[in-house]
Amino acid sequence: MDETTLTIGIDNMAGAKQRILATLRSGQSAATPRYTFESAEDMARTLTPGRWGLIAALTGAGPLGVRELARRVGRDVKGVHTDAQALVLCGLVDKTRDGKLSFPYRHVKVQFELHARAA
Repeated sequence: MDETTLTIGIDNMAGAKQRILATLRSGQSAATPRYTFESAEDMARTLTPGRWGLIAALTGAGPLGVRELARRVGRDVKGVHTDAQALVLCGLVDKTRDGKLSFPYRHVKVQFELHARAA
């Protein structure tokens, strides 16, 4: 893995803090950029199938305008614009100065574990 891979995961705030502190203590930079959701529900609410399609189309593509992105995924411009705005607002997708959508990764890895809840 390298800086061209984004790892998307699920972790509570305490787990994310532990991971950051461990990285800082090691004196090394994080090996892989990460985006962390606090729950599986939060991830599912944010990363709808349509938004996953946008991320897939943006992966490795360079900056794209909304119309071009809509053409690539076979969806209407308004719907793509709405979903793209949600991805920009949550910080997964960037917007360039000229208004294009940018996702600077060539790979996406989704990593999480589900554990039994205490009864």
